[in-house]
Amino acid sequence: MKYKRLTKEQFESLNEEFANFLATQSIDKKEWDEIKANKPEVAEQELDVFSDLIWEGVLNNTQFLEHFSKNHIFLFHTQEKMIQSIVLKSLLAEIDLMTVEGLQWLSDNMFTDNVEIHLGKKEYEEERNTAIFDLITQGSILSDGQLYIQINGVIQR
Repeated sequence: MKYKRLTKEQFESLNEEFANFLATQSIDKKEWDEIKANKPEVAEQELDVFSDLIWEGVLNNTQFLEHFSKNHIFLFHTQEKMIQSIVLKSLLAEIDLMTVEGLQWLSDNMFTDNVEIHLGKKEYEEERNTAIFDLITQGSILSDGQLYIQINGVIQR
């Protein structure tokens, strides 16, 4: 397995897609029930293959990621050959960037001595999707990129 198995809830929400996946392998519901009952190792393999297919599709379409912690915000723009990042760091320990108040403080203090801004870019050391998946397993979430685009626009002026 390349990534990780989808959760039970994720499988339930992708029920129709999973049925189509099985159908492409000429496995109907009756046969699937037999496989689950009599060949659980084959069923496990099918679940893993389907999970990887779903992850691959999600990762192929990922352009932006965000990771928030108390004093840092990491914003990532994934591209074909490299990833660009904007890291915002509050130098005041009492500021919590995971709250509405903390984000408002950041907005008001972005270009003061209380905030460090680091820009970076790095070519992928591994396959693009594997690198993105690693960021997700470390706590990053998929994003529409609005925050990255907004902050990048202000910084690049």
